[in-house]
Amino acid sequence: MDGGTEENIYKPTTVTEGEFAGWQAWNGFDPFEDLTGQFVYRVEDDGSVRCAFRAAAKHMNGGGAMHGGCMLTFADFSLFCIGREALKDSNSVTVSLNGEFIGPAFEGDLIEARGEVVKAGKSLVFIRGIVSTGGNPMLSYSGVVKKIRMRQP
Repeated sequence: MDGGTEENIYKPTTVTEGEFAGWQAWNGFDPFEDLTGQFVYRVEDDGSVRCAFRAAAKHMNGGGAMHGGCMLTFADFSLFCIGREALKDSNSVTVSLNGEFIGPAFEGDLIEARGEVVKAGKSLVFIRGIVSTGGNPMLSYSGVVKKIRMRQP
């Protein structure tokens, strides 16, 4: 199958229960994100994308603050949510993800990401954003997502 065909582009589902009812999620698509998350997103009234999750004990490091790997995993998830319109007719992969750690988060905190598409080209989409909690920045990130064709099995 070539990337971009309807049958191999995974569609988000709507969360039906709990704190994030009404938000969108890609449950069952990425096993690592399923294990790490649940990460969710929604399109705001102004058209921007807001991604979120609630910090749990499994997201913390040995010092009791959120693990940097969790922050970067969430930033990677956010790339695809923020770039979803530019990526909607293709499969895609992260080719670059950069981040600067700014501040901590702790168990129970609401973690959010917002960002913007800097440029959407024919095969590459450039995105940047901020992960925050309670209005305080935790991670500044940028990434590049490449549209790809799926390999046949």
